[in-house]
Amino acid sequence: MPKTDTILSTKSLHYFLQLIDTMNYTQAAQILGITQPALTQQIKKIEHAIGTPLFGQMGKKLYLTEAGKELQTGAIKLLNTINSVVSGIQEFTQADKGQISIGILDSINSEVLRKFLVGFNQKNPDIVLNVTYYDRKNLWYNLDNNLIDMAVMFWPDSTKKSQAELQNQYEHTTVYEDQLTVLTHKDTVDAGKSYPISRFAHREWVAYPDGFYLTQLMKKKLSNKTNIKDCLTVPISLSSTEQLIKTAQETDYDTFISEAYYQAHKDEIKLTPIHLKEVESFTVSLVYRKGKKAVPRINNILTEFKNFLDK
Repeated sequence: MPKTDTILSTKSLHYFLQLIDTMNYTQAAQILGITQPALTQQIKKIEHAIGTPLFGQMGKKLYLTEAGKELQTGAIKLLNTINSVVSGIQEFTQADKGQISIGILDSINSEVLRKFLVGFNQKNPDIVLNVTYYDRKNLWYNLDNNLIDMAVMFWPDSTKKSQAELQNQYEHTTVYEDQLTVLTHKDTVDAGKSYPISRFAHREWVAYPDGFYLTQLMKKKLSNKTNIKDCLTVPISLSSTEQLIKTAQETDYDTFISEAYYQAHKDEIKLTPIHLKEVESFTVSLVYRKGKKAVPRINNILTEFKNFLDK
């Protein structure tokens, strides 16, 4: 039997945790940049070394066995320890070396950050930038467990954590202000104006899946209206903003997206954009755990990013 110390490497544990994030071999392999058979072989090696299955299958869906859950807990602790040690060592090195991992919420228009990273890479070629797109659940998972250094997300995400938790654990740098924009088929509204949310209470929607920030925001606001029984009727949900808009335009359903995305693609959108009076604006922010700025390379990128935004 293979020795566990040769099988349970940081790479293999990272592969294992990524598969847990997606519960799909094909998707996990794509994110990791390896082939699906290579990922399958790696998981089988870990299972062989441990002597028990880590994943089970019910129909086409994977689930984590009790042994898998135990290894998940241990893997997170181990990788956190390794990351802390590496960060501690790199704190004593120059600010222009090391790795920075950035997670981006997949429903956000990240063009501003992309342009910044191109320039940052040119100035700091020895800093390796690892950028990955996540859904909201997996983004928070990676940020909470220190598997990424920072995240680009909607803020404040009080639908995920309490305001006190956010303030105690995280700091943020605002990238840009944003707000929710409804795209509607209604012909009794004027583009760009604000209307009470009650006027759209009984509409049907193409929307992001339930765990997405904007969907949670809409549900929260609609549920505050006691006269609204069905707070959000969603016959079709899609994670892609582009596909969401196309589907809304090809059906009778309305939809809602961020104002930033609308402004970037308004020439392609045929529905009428309006705003809702009860839904507050929010920001797209670069979010990081408190203490991260003590690491020179992290402080470097945050300083450069602030300068970039100021310009």
